[in-house]
Amino acid sequence: MEVAEEQRSQPLGQSDENEVATEASSIVRGEPPQDSVGPPKVDSEVEVLHEKVTKQIIKEGHGQKPSKYATCFVHYRGWTESAQHKFEDTWHEQQPVELVLGKEKKEMEGLAIGIYSMKSGERALLHVGWELCYGKEGNFSFPNVPPMADLLYEVELIGFDETKEGKARGDMTVEERIGAADRRKMDGNVLFKEEKLEEAMQQYEMAIAYMGDDFMFQLFGKYRDMALAVKNPCHLNMAACLIKLKRYEEAIGHCGLVLAEDENNVKALFRRGKARAELGQTDAAREDFLKARKHAPEDKAIARELRLLAEQDKALYQKQKEIYKGIFGPRPELKQQQRANWVVLVWQWLLLLFVRLFKLVRREKDD
Repeated sequence: MEVAEEQRSQPLGQSDENEVATEASSIVRGEPPQDSVGPPKVDSEVEVLHEKVTKQIIKEGHGQKPSKYATCFVHYRGWTESAQHKFEDTWHEQQPVELVLGKEKKEMEGLAIGIYSMKSGERALLHVGWELCYGKEGNFSFPNVPPMADLLYEVELIGFDETKEGKARGDMTVEERIGAADRRKMDGNVLFKEEKLEEAMQQYEMAIAYMGDDFMFQLFGKYRDMALAVKNPCHLNMAACLIKLKRYEEAIGHCGLVLAEDENNVKALFRRGKARAELGQTDAAREDFLKARKHAPEDKAIARELRLLAEQDKALYQKQKEIYKGIFGPRPELKQQQRANWVVLVWQWLLLLFVRLFKLVRREKDD
């Protein structure tokens, strides 16, 4: 089943829609970092960016660095340096943060200084003095940061768009925001066709960031339909990429988000079934494929997956049959031993018979 939600005639698993050029952007997609109890241990050289900001690179990026007014999309985790208390984690929330450099909030000033120095795909550990984050007062709502707390950030620059105005999502009209997301989606489709899966996922993730929960909750009627027509294909495209990269649990999550909006979405059911089958969840996979077939009875890809599951079930049955046969039936070597024992018993009986006949004949002669 193709990545595109709209083009039903293409094979399942390919990119959708038309190729459209967009404004300058830089993107890279990488594996999400593993969550940990505290900040990561980093051995790289310490780079002084500011009197109150230092950086250590965890993973190199590539390309250009963002300039002032670039709209950046980042993931980060934040800890207080003294208590190692984690106060925020956007990876856990599965929602990248948008930051327009030069227009950031005061408490994000130190984080922004770090992002200015980063390339797309770069992940780094930042040390930020309290003067450039939550200051003397701290913050007692969300996030919860005590007064005068120096902070540590593990931050990844997912990607950025260079714009002259530095227009944030919140300042866009609904049409502008949906249009920006749609351009990201089509960029991702081009990269998908070129088998640049990590980069394609980056574009889809940026598109999804434009369609965040706060935005979707405000929409209804035709505008919600317009937004879902962009957002759902991006989740499906992400799932297709993740399946190719064998990141099946993440693929299942993206399919689930689509099915929450459209429980009969054939592509979401098909791709979730594929991911579940790869994880060995055959019953759940079969359930997804059967439901997908109900809505697309002629789809050959669905029929093929159901046939593969049936063949796997047959092979498993034969294997279990052999195992049970070995448990409840005599072992082959035991049968050979039993045959050998019977041969010995027959020879012993014949020998005994011969001895008795011999004695009987001698007795008759003596008489």
